Amino acid sequence: MHNTNQIAAHLPYLRRFARALTGSQSAGDAYAAAALETISVEPDALPADLDLNAALYKVFLTIWGSVPANRRHHAPVLADATAAEGHDIEQITPLPRVCFLLHTMEGFSSDVIAKLVDRPVTEVRRLIDEAEKEIAAQLHADVLIIEDETIISMDLEALVGDLGHHVVGVARTRTEAMALASKTRPGLIMADIQLADGSSGLDAVSDILAGAEVPVVFITAYPQRLLTGDRPEPSFLITKPFQHEAVKAVISQALFFDQRARLGRKTGAARRSVSA
Repeated sequence: MHNTNQIAAHLPYLRRFARALTGSQSAGDAYAAAALETISVEPDALPADLDLNAALYKVFLTIWGSVPANRRHHAPVLADATAAEGHDIEQITPLPRVCFLLHTMEGFSSDVIAKLVDRPVTEVRRLIDEAEKEIAAQLHADVLIIEDETIISMDLEALVGDLGHHVVGVARTRTEAMALASKTRPGLIMADIQLADGSSGLDAVSDILAGAEVPVVFITAYPQRLLTGDRPEPSFLITKPFQHEAVKAVISQALFFDQRARLGRKTGAARRSVSA
């Protein structure tokens, strides 16, 4: 049997995955909490054929696919996930993306992912390839980078460009970020947490979001500090030093949910117009 400290060590990364998967801090944390509640009541829910980290993800995915836990926390529900349909794995994030996130963000092998999602290994590999193709075909965005370290900002610029996106500018301070956002109207923001003038990237993004809706990916060397679940925290987080595939996955997921939210708002507006 695993003790509480052993499980707690993996919890921040489960939260990171859950938030990227659901597109929301509140929804992701609610499902992570439900997984922990299940384990506390039923320790045998952790599969014996998996190591502790993988076993936690297995419990999480099982609950996420069967119980609408985020409704208890008043998390936003996507327009196409009705009460009758519930919140199964295909309705929040398509299965290819689930496998892709497990592989690129969490570093699980295809063999382990097959156990986590109850699919044959050959199908998991096909699903990961399918996600790769979908991401490559995704609409490209104008990206604002908020990063005070020159080498890191150059690496991000090159990486974002390689993914087909366009970098509209790089800001080193909160003031520069505000000015660039107002001038360029980016479709995605990538922000470091600590900036050159001692200000916070969180504050810079908060200023920008007060006037525009933009998906945001945060970058930090200390993810545990932003994955506590105790306060408003990022939904999409990249850990330094970052891996190319992980950055690709998180950017794509942030844009994926932004596009679905915009489509949901348009659909809702059209329905209201017709009913009026």
